Amino acid sequence: MAGDVQHDYHLVNPSPWPAIGSLSILMIFIGAVFSMKPDADLLGMTGFGTYLFWAGLIGLVYTAFEWWSDVIKEGESGDHTPVVQIGLRYGMILFIASEVMFFAAWFWAFFNAALYPKVIVEGAGAIEAMSQVAVWPPAGIETFDPWHLPFINTLILLLSGTTVTWAHHALLEGNRDGLKKGLWLTVILGMTFTMVQAYEYSHAAFGFADGIYSSTFYMATGFHGFHVLVGTIFLIVCLVRAYKGQFKPDHHFGFEAAAWYWHFVDVVWLFLFICVYVWGG
Repeated sequence: MAGDVQHDYHLVNPSPWPAIGSLSILMIFIGAVFSMKPDADLLGMTGFGTYLFWAGLIGLVYTAFEWWSDVIKEGESGDHTPVVQIGLRYGMILFIASEVMFFAAWFWAFFNAALYPKVIVEGAGAIEAMSQVAVWPPAGIETFDPWHLPFINTLILLLSGTTVTWAHHALLEGNRDGLKKGLWLTVILGMTFTMVQAYEYSHAAFGFADGIYSSTFYMATGFHGFHVLVGTIFLIVCLVRAYKGQFKPDHHFGFEAAAWYWHFVDVVWLFLFICVYVWGG
């Protein structure tokens, strides 16, 4: 019959979310630029940049919620055929690959500064400074003890990797109770990691602007902490969907994607712990 679908692909219906999302991101960046310059005015209004930034952020969060809700509805209605699921898997793999390169940049910055440390030369003390031997970490920086809070957080994340795997295997076996328990434990462990890292930051002996060590340290570990926060939200959404019964043993890519992302976060932390906390400290 005319109009019957003759292929396994899903042709997405027209959606406003790509345009709204792009506009929201534009507002975020323009607002961020102007908010970094408090004395600058936009459209004749001082402080307008800050309002624009928050308006864009709210728009982006709303877009993400609605767009992913549409994707969930597509999966529930049967649009995510095996062929479409392959495409979704490729998309998630490429996204994680881009995240790997994102963190590679911060590791590169850290190792470049650590392997080739430089002495800051300023003013009249230039001759004396040039005769000094550069060290890493820089003189005056009191680093964290890697076997205290960083090690505890390492154990927390490794344990969370086992609980999310437990949840996945429980789902494959049709054990919904095990799925929920595993997700609950993973979410709690993710929140615990974030709280421990916040406590660690609050007791740091150096600030973000205290040199190249502190800058690279906070950028690498801080962005990882942000990814843990995003992954925790990802898993909370999966937990809500698990209670709604939306995951099936043979159809649960949304949960698989969250598990992949969480394992990626675990692996990045292992590199951070070994390279930044143990070796770099």
